[in-house]
Amino acid sequence: MTPERPGPVITTVGALSAVFLLLPLLAVIPVSFTPKRYLSLPSGEWSPRHYEALLNEPKWMESILLSAQVGLLAATLSTLLALAFGLGLWMARPRFGGLMAGLALLPMVAPPVVSALTLYYFLRGITKWNSLVVYDGWIGVAIAHTVMVVPYAVVVIMVSLAQVDRKMDLAARSMGASAWRRIWQIILPNIRFGVLSGFLLSFILSWDEIGVTLFVTSVRAITLPRRMWMGLRDNIDPAVAAVSVVLIGIVTVIVLARLLWQGRDRA
Repeated sequence: MTPERPGPVITTVGALSAVFLLLPLLAVIPVSFTPKRYLSLPSGEWSPRHYEALLNEPKWMESILLSAQVGLLAATLSTLLALAFGLGLWMARPRFGGLMAGLALLPMVAPPVVSALTLYYFLRGITKWNSLVVYDGWIGVAIAHTVMVVPYAVVVIMVSLAQVDRKMDLAARSMGASAWRRIWQIILPNIRFGVLSGFLLSFILSWDEIGVTLFVTSVRAITLPRRMWMGLRDNIDPAVAAVSVVLIGIVTVIVLARLLWQGRDRA
């Protein structure tokens, strides 16, 4: 039985909708080649000066590396926390599991300003008695991002765990397998793609986080989104458009690679 293919009308509507959504993104491409020092469309002359600025000005590279550093730490912490939480609920099945899951997802539904203010006062408070997790430090920013993105990792991992057949775990348990052995040899191999998806989603959300970052940073830990925000707020730097084009290109390459990989698997 072959899957039904969409008709020409649905295909046309879908293509037009995609073009409508992508047009605002494509408009930033000519802006990034403007020879002027402010955001404008190039009038006859195109210049790559703003792309050169990304390579020649160390502040942009520093922000990119800092965002990657913060994103990797936040994604790692959030994935480990979500995995431990999901495994605990799935294996122990506590009486108030639903309430515990709701508390874990609370940062997802709380207003971002409330979360940002809470994390601001938290980091300002603990800065007084430690020199590692501090306000306006990259580890402090990573901790703040972890709080914001861990609910999404929890959702992804819990969905993956819901698809695991519990009978396999019960069978291993009846044969004397310890909890660690069941986790490493039975559960984790069945949810490895969910764990990887949770990590990637957490990294992307941390990379794009700006609301909380504005509250927990000042002048030292300037991530890429904050750098772009400063470029638009202070002097309308066209290098922001160049960064946007680079990010769009990276995402496009990743999406095309994924489509090609799926096409090869189906073939």
